[in-house]
Amino acid sequence: MTSDALPRTRLFVDTPLAAGQPVPLSDAQTHRLRGVLRLEAGAAIRLFNPRDGEWRARLGNFRGNKDGHAVADERIRPPEPVSDLWLCFAPVKKDAVDAVVEKGTELGAAVLQPVFTRFTDVQRVNLDRLRAHAVAAAEQCERLDVPELLDPVGLDALLAGWPAGRTLLVCAEAGTARPIAEAAAEASGPAALLVGPEGGFAPAELDALIRHEFVRPVGLGPRILRADTAAIAALAVWQMLAGDGRGRPPHRV
Repeated sequence: MTSDALPRTRLFVDTPLAAGQPVPLSDAQTHRLRGVLRLEAGAAIRLFNPRDGEWRARLGNFRGNKDGHAVADERIRPPEPVSDLWLCFAPVKKDAVDAVVEKGTELGAAVLQPVFTRFTDVQRVNLDRLRAHAVAAAEQCERLDVPELLDPVGLDALLAGWPAGRTLLVCAEAGTARPIAEAAAEASGPAALLVGPEGGFAPAELDALIRHEFVRPVGLGPRILRADTAAIAALAVWQMLAGDGRGRPPHRV
């Protein structure tokens, strides 16, 4: 089945998907389907989650713009392996942090971890808004999972609780660092990227980072990038050279 034959509307659901099984839709999803897209009962849509894959489904009867549901008909994509790349980032202003989450989702980040550093200007993170952006991006880019968005932590706490066996590549704007392309070309094992705030990491933070054996400083070129640009650039390079960006989706024709 080609992608052109599939319904355009695609929704993430965190409930089991099986043939003939009713699937409840959230009020926000129902409002979008009924109030925005003007879909009627019986219209074909796609539903997906990482456990059950992607399914063709049909809409059930509506009661206004709430209490919607769909019925799964047939699976059109089985579950697939997902990327294991983490993105740790210092929160920045609203539009920029929204872009980091949206593009991080499109580029296959499995975990999104906000990290407070000394020069981080933003001290509050609206996780509900960011999760909504991640879900919308997953629906648009046709991945089967939605990245896990973790509660913000301080840099010291991040390092203290770092999991064994995962390399942390710090996008360092100063000091000795290998080009990220070289590090990606020689990569092995689980990895994470850490991008600092607009003001960069404090010298003491860089010193603390490089004292950890799991940390590898990497550079993103000769220019100083905005924090959101640095996160997107680092993800793109890593995925193309060491991650899942080298393949073609098997469901595409």
